[in-house]
Amino acid sequence: MPIIVNLDVMMAKRKISLNELSERVDLTLSNLSILKTGKAKAIRFSTLESICNALDCQPADILEYKKDDVKTTNR
Repeated sequence: MPIIVNLDVMMAKRKISLNELSERVDLTLSNLSILKTGKAKAIRFSTLESICNALDCQPADILEYKKDDVKTTNR
């Protein structure tokens, strides 16, 4: 997937645990863990806003786009 979730990086920079972030953003540990591991298929803007507020960061600090390295062939 070309969207990379860097939530763990921001959490480490801010020295905040998954438990503490879960409490601050009112999100279950399970859902936050799914997001942190990059297994989430979507995120609500309100959730992203809460996470950015709790971590004092921008959405781009958490989400990154990397283009897929798909090889094309000419036929």
